[in-house]
Amino acid sequence: MQLRRNVLTRRTAAALLLGLAAAGCTPQPATDRPTPAAFNDTDTAWIQLMIPMDERASLLIDLAPARTGRPALAGWAEEVGRRLKDELVDLRELLEVSSVPDTRPHEGHNMPGMVTLDTVRRARTVTGESFDRLFTESLQAHLIQVRMLCASERTSGSSEQAMDFAAVIERSVAQQITRLDTLR
Repeated sequence: MQLRRNVLTRRTAAALLLGLAAAGCTPQPATDRPTPAAFNDTDTAWIQLMIPMDERASLLIDLAPARTGRPALAGWAEEVGRRLKDELVDLRELLEVSSVPDTRPHEGHNMPGMVTLDTVRRARTVTGESFDRLFTESLQAHLIQVRMLCASERTSGSSEQAMDFAAVIERSVAQQITRLDTLR
């Protein structure tokens, strides 16, 4: 009984985490296409949140080659930028497989760890050490939040495809955090 309660508590906590991440988001309209049974609300919320998280991070990463004063940081940004572009393709394909329409429920929101448009605007006005500090702090927050979201998806999702992809992203993000820490 204690083990079952502990498992339910972890699932509830993970679902709550994803729910809090989506707080303030508009509810999704009903669609004519039902969501396949393999995808639950956690799966679709995770996909719909990861897409704008990665899109916003990409905006900042694209600035790095021209604005950073450190070649190693520019190289890391290029590597991470390629990974994000591939990840976005896979996330959009996963959204299509889920049969959930791309209604952009997180458009215009600033979630924890999401690179804000204000941050991107500020990054366009600075170079060298000022850019590097803004860049590394913003990307560190992004990576930490993505790792948490992926852990929640693996705990509370129901789609094996989504949970497996979350595990892949989580491992990649852990490596990126370690590498970024050496570049800071």
